[in-house]
Amino acid sequence: MDRPELGFLLSRLMREVMAREKPILDAAGLEMWDYAVLTALAESDAPTQAQLAATTGRDKTRLIGNLDRLEARGMVERQPDPDDRRNRIVSLTRAGSRALRGCREAIAAMETELLSDLDPADRAAFERALTALAGTER
Repeated sequence: MDRPELGFLLSRLMREVMAREKPILDAAGLEMWDYAVLTALAESDAPTQAQLAATTGRDKTRLIGNLDRLEARGMVERQPDPDDRRNRIVSLTRAGSRALRGCREAIAAMETELLSDLDPADRAAFERALTALAGTER
């Protein structure tokens, strides 16, 4: 093989992306997992905290700390499920939406800068390929 394995390349790229995202999230007072939770909730409310844990890939026992922190800041709310009061429906609030939107705008600018050395056609192909491989077609 003439190039390193995909895992190695993606790992290096992921470390670089995360290092560049960290100051953006820090400025918003968010941890990486907080951002993952807000992003998941922007798609739809989570009918249970367990489902939110599965959606984000976060261990459900560790998710509680993220939800507590986000709820204290007014970014999410947890309401009892009217069909099963043992469950909590987790929803994104307006404050959470604003914080997420601000982070997404800053991250988009960072990504533009990160990928600026690629020619536009290569960048578009790279983004299409990542989206397809990650199974997140939009």
